[in-house]
Amino acid sequence: MPSKRENTVNVGIDVGKHQLDVAVYERNVHFSAPNTPQGIRQVLGRLGRYTLSRIVVEATGRREYNFVLGAAERGFPVIICQPIKVRRFAGAKGILAKTDKIDAQVLASYAAVMRPDVRPLAIGNIRKIKDMVTRRRQLVVMSAMEKNRLDVMPKSLRADTQRHVRHLQSQIEKLDRLITELVDSLDEWRERRDILLSVPGVGVQVINTLLADLPELGTLTNKQIAALVGVAPFNRDSGKLRGKRRIRGGRASVRTVLFMAMLTSIQHNVLIRNTYKRLLESGKHKKVALTACMRKMIVILNAMLRDNTPWDQKYA
Repeated sequence: MPSKRENTVNVGIDVGKHQLDVAVYERNVHFSAPNTPQGIRQVLGRLGRYTLSRIVVEATGRREYNFVLGAAERGFPVIICQPIKVRRFAGAKGILAKTDKIDAQVLASYAAVMRPDVRPLAIGNIRKIKDMVTRRRQLVVMSAMEKNRLDVMPKSLRADTQRHVRHLQSQIEKLDRLITELVDSLDEWRERRDILLSVPGVGVQVINTLLADLPELGTLTNKQIAALVGVAPFNRDSGKLRGKRRIRGGRASVRTVLFMAMLTSIQHNVLIRNTYKRLLESGKHKKVALTACMRKMIVILNAMLRDNTPWDQKYA
């Protein structure tokens, strides 16, 4: 009798601007469809005939968004992977050619061999919040760039730049209101936000980013959440060589807000301040000390959501 794993299939989908190329690894099947609402429904309907282990697509700058959203709404195990991982996998297999069909087959092979973890994807209101948090981050970057230009622009253009800065700020404030209203309308998100708000030095924008870009918070082990964020140091040893441990990978948006939160927490959070001072006194570089504080904080936040308990002074 065949095992359950043999009965399931791994699927790779190469997402193009106009076309979806689909490869089913265990069945050696390939087909394509237009990257349109009708084409996406056609692909999802055909994949629904299989017992799916995972569907892997590459991050393509949101071209994959409509397909991924449709698959997630149907409960399909869809995974968005980093293109560099797939390219390295293809290189290791000696696959140098590149066509849409080959790319789909490589993705399907990657799914079957590497078996990346299937994690829940944001849909519905949660997706709206995630998109608004992403857009807010883009506006903040643009606003900072315009403010920096004020010092170098000629006087004749300064007023126009200032108007643009004010416009960007008004858009940021509008998004802040919309995000707050939407979070308030979702019981689970509101409860999670209120728990995290009890932490000294962690503000609303940090929490919104954590909830949007790190939905796994509270469901993983300490080591897993630290690695997912990218604040877990990895060894670099070989033979007699003992290299420095460095962080690698992870979610840049989460690391960025955590880093900024640590700068505030050093002033307002006793635990972080004491940890930071102790590391500096032991000879650690400031950035190393801040990274260690980031790891400590994300582990605590993970435990708080896992146990559904607010900040306790015992942490300090």
